[in-house]
Amino acid sequence: MALSLEDKKALVAEVNEIAATSLSAIAAEYRGLTVAQMTEFRAKARSEGVYVRVIKNTLAKRAIEGTEFECLAGALEGPLLLAFSREEPGAAARVVKEFARENDHLVTKAVAIGGDVYPSADLDRLARLPTLDLARAQLLGLLQAPATQFVRTLAEPAAKFARLLGAYRDQQQTD
Repeated sequence: MALSLEDKKALVAEVNEIAATSLSAIAAEYRGLTVAQMTEFRAKARSEGVYVRVIKNTLAKRAIEGTEFECLAGALEGPLLLAFSREEPGAAARVVKEFARENDHLVTKAVAIGGDVYPSADLDRLARLPTLDLARAQLLGLLQAPATQFVRTLAEPAAKFARLLGAYRDQQQTD
């Protein structure tokens, strides 16, 4: 069913609003996927906080104007879907990569992050970015490491002395 002019304007405004607040975007060709597969893909994306939209390329180009994803305009050819990561930069890449592993018909065409467009081969790099919780845990571990090492350094002489006394006691008991 064809969209009216008002529907098209609303769709462009909606996608523009999402693109303006997103951290990364993936353009992927979905030719050959069944409706059931697309529904499954959308459900996975929704559960990961990823906004997925199938939109005509001319409307998509208008929707990404003025956002950092304007760089994707050259890659918008053929039947594409746009997946926007809204909470974590790698979320959309992880969802697309995981789904494409099971479904050969979902083919990544372009990856955009930080106002730069990358080839589809860089999808793996973006997907390997840690989640927000993992990044926080890594930062906490990094901040905690010097203090932990300092405490170990302070405790080591006393531990060595205790081991020395224990060895001396054991030697005296065997004699």
